Amino acid sequence: MRRRVRPGIALVTLVLGGCSIQNYQSIYGNAAAEAQQFNALFIIFLVICAIMYVLVIGFLIAGIVRRSRAEPANVVEDGRHHETNPLLRPGLIGWGALIGTGLVALAIASFFADRSMANAAAHEKLAIDITANQWWWDVTYNSADVSKSLRTANELHLPVGVPVRIRLHSNDVIHSFWVPSLAGKQDLIPGRDNDITIMPTKVGIYRGQCAEFCGTQHAKMALVVNVDSYGDFIKWWRHQLQDAPTPTTPLAMSGYQYVTTHQCSLCHNIAGTPASATVGPDLTHLASRRSIAAGALPMSKGNLYGWVEDPQSIKPGAKMPTIGLEPKELHAVVAYLETLK
Repeated sequence: MRRRVRPGIALVTLVLGGCSIQNYQSIYGNAAAEAQQFNALFIIFLVICAIMYVLVIGFLIAGIVRRSRAEPANVVEDGRHHETNPLLRPGLIGWGALIGTGLVALAIASFFADRSMANAAAHEKLAIDITANQWWWDVTYNSADVSKSLRTANELHLPVGVPVRIRLHSNDVIHSFWVPSLAGKQDLIPGRDNDITIMPTKVGIYRGQCAEFCGTQHAKMALVVNVDSYGDFIKWWRHQLQDAPTPTTPLAMSGYQYVTTHQCSLCHNIAGTPASATVGPDLTHLASRRSIAAGALPMSKGNLYGWVEDPQSIKPGAKMPTIGLEPKELHAVVAYLETLK
C-alpha cells in the first residue's frame, strides 16, 4: 500500500516545525545592517508624521471649540467678517516652517540610510546568484575559482559580518525576495537582473518568503536563511563542495541505481553521480537541509516518503510529477536520499 500525505497534515507539520526558527519572519528582527537601517528610518518617519498628525487634529479640535464659543463677529457692509485674530499670520508662518523642517528631516534621514546601504554594496565580499522558479529557489555561490563555485537550492547560508551581494533573477514570472529579519523586498523580474546587499549582524536561522504572487503555490515558496559564524560558513561551503557520499547499504544502493538511471536524473543534479541535470533543485546534499520543496515540509524521513511518492498532493501544480513508484522502489529511493548529507 502506498503512503500518502494529506495536505492538511503537511501544513500542520510545517507550522510546528517552523516554530524552531528564530525571529520567524519578523520585520523587527534587526539581524542585518540593512534591516536596522530600514527600521530606524521607519521609526523616524513614524515619529515625525505622528507629531504632525497630532498637531493637525489638535488645531482642528481647537478651531471647532473656539468657533462654537465665539461671539458673533463684527460685520461690515458687504456682509463679511473682520479678521480679529492677530496670531493667524504668525501661526501660518510657523506652521509652514514646521512642515518644511519635518520634510527636510525626512529627506536627510532617507539620504543617510541610502548612503549607508550603498556603502555596504560597494564593499561586497561575497556574490550569490538566486534564481526564482515556480516554486523554488536556485542558489549559486560564486567564487573566483570556478571549481569552488557552489550550487544548492531553497536554503541560503550567509556569514555574519560580511557584506553579501545577492543578484536576483527569474526564470518564469515575477517573484519577490524577502527575508524581513535581514532586509527589505526586492523583485525578481524575467529578463531583468536586480540585486540586494545584505550584511548580517546576528547568527541565527531566519525565514524568507516570495512576497509577490507567482501562482497557485506562491505561499509554499519559502527560503530558510542560515546566518553562520565565518568559520562555520567556510566549513559548510567546503562540505557542500564534496561529491555525494557513496551509499553503503544494499537498499540505498538500489535507490542510487533508480535515481541515476530513471526520471530523477532528467531534472536533478547529484555531484559525483551520472545525474547532472539542472532543471530542478540540486540534490547533492538534500538531507542536510531543513526543509523539503521550498519550505513546504520540514526535512524528515516521513516527509521524504510523502513528497517522493506523491508531490502533487502536497504542492499541486509543482513541476515535479507524480511518478508512481512501486513500494520497494519508494523505500530504496528514500533510503538513498537520506544519505545525501
